[in-house]
Amino acid sequence: MTVFILVPGVFTGAHVWEDAAARLAAAGAEVHAVALGGLDGPRGAAGVGIDLETHIADVLAVIDSVGAAAGRESREIVLVGHDYGIHPVLGAADRRAERIARIVYLDAGMPQDGVPALAAVPDQSLREQLAECAGAGGPVGAEGAGELPPPARDEWPRWGSTAGIPDAALDRLTALAAPQPLDTLLQPLRLTGAAAAVPVTGVLCTGNGASIDMVQMRVGFGDSALQALTDPRVTFFELPTGHWPMLSCPAELAEVLLRAAAGEGHRLEPADAAEPPAHLRPFLLDVPELPRERTGNVDLYLPDAEGPRPAVVFVHGGPVPAEARPTPRDWPTLRGYARYAAGQGVVGVTLDHRLHDVADYERAAADVAAAVERVRADPRVDADRVALWFFSGGGLITADWLGAPPAWLRCLAATYPILAPMPNWGLAGSRFHPADAVAGAGALPIVLTRAGLELPEIAVTVEEFLAAAKNCGADVEVVDVPNGHHGFETLDPTDESREAVHRAMRSVLTHLTHLTA
Repeated sequence: MTVFILVPGVFTGAHVWEDAAARLAAAGAEVHAVALGGLDGPRGAAGVGIDLETHIADVLAVIDSVGAAAGRESREIVLVGHDYGIHPVLGAADRRAERIARIVYLDAGMPQDGVPALAAVPDQSLREQLAECAGAGGPVGAEGAGELPPPARDEWPRWGSTAGIPDAALDRLTALAAPQPLDTLLQPLRLTGAAAAVPVTGVLCTGNGASIDMVQMRVGFGDSALQALTDPRVTFFELPTGHWPMLSCPAELAEVLLRAAAGEGHRLEPADAAEPPAHLRPFLLDVPELPRERTGNVDLYLPDAEGPRPAVVFVHGGPVPAEARPTPRDWPTLRGYARYAAGQGVVGVTLDHRLHDVADYERAAADVAAAVERVRADPRVDADRVALWFFSGGGLITADWLGAPPAWLRCLAATYPILAPMPNWGLAGSRFHPADAVAGAGALPIVLTRAGLELPEIAVTVEEFLAAAKNCGADVEVVDVPNGHHGFETLDPTDESREAVHRAMRSVLTHLTHLTA
């Protein structure tokens, strides 16, 4: 018999597991939902004395109780940590590694030794506020100095997508939510590495902005922090729901947990596989091998033409790990577009910006703005005729240019862009919301290339943007690639994909120079 030990996330108690636990029990499993100190039952004043170690001890007590009766030691224990709950789960697994058959990360981050759970709080502004208050020793909220007040009903999205949760369940979640003892978020997690050999399963909730394809993409980028996820002992599942699947789809969650316990699930491909990762495969067009000129983080591909020429600045997506090599401006797709543009008589520009994490959008946007000004200052560039072309995760940076387009910006293009922050990125209060900014675009021409086989969590952001653009009368041309994936220029080298690239380039150059490609 498999024994599931279920550990809840912030503000929540064992009650959130009721429906999923009942289904696991009906399937023949033994189930224990952990009551965490300060979140279940009587609470001390303002979370005093309750920290991460308290919650690790709570999980350890359940693990030890499972093996207390004779003959029970051989039962396979599966530890499931949702959200913050993965921190006490890992702390307990580190101390009872020999007892644990599998650890399940349920829409949770990847905690590291010495890093507190505060680092995983999705809302960036709230994370900074908590860190500042903790450092000053001042009050955190209405509940006092040692606790974080639970969200009001309409505030739960700051902690994760509520997609799929029935109204009654959201009402109950809010009614039973408890203040989170602040020290549970501030005390660093300490790990010895003893549990490193325990098999792992990640359950990703696509409605919250996570998917297997997105993780595989980051592995392909060379993200060293994710290389361990390619171990054959690591499996993945997806659930098409928000951050609280135990409330939105308990039956589906129970099924996934049972399959995870059986060792099933998707396995990632290592980054060093024989076939190169998707972003390093050849560009789908034959473009002229024009020389480049490199200055700092900017590369210029200069046309064989006299006088100042218009420019197209190609902005890569991300997040891309800082250690990724080659860097994005040397990826075949970016080089291919820039050389294509230069072959048509304009200056093609690629650059590297510092979008290494979802918390880096402000500095990445500043890098892009500085690079654009450097390009416009070049005497070989017509400073009054510039187009910006964004890709993938760089799409959020379009908000800076859509809201108040400068007169010299003649066209803005975006190819398979992310046009709204993922719910788990914590950017709800930031300026990076293109769907809001497009109302200020005025007559700025926008060329949007849409992949028909786009990742669902990204496709929904594109549709949100297009709806907003339609409502405000923005000038948007959509170039569709019905059978194209995210990154179709290297994944899908078909006639359909080639025609889409040609059409998008023709449109951009027409708006920019009245030339045609």
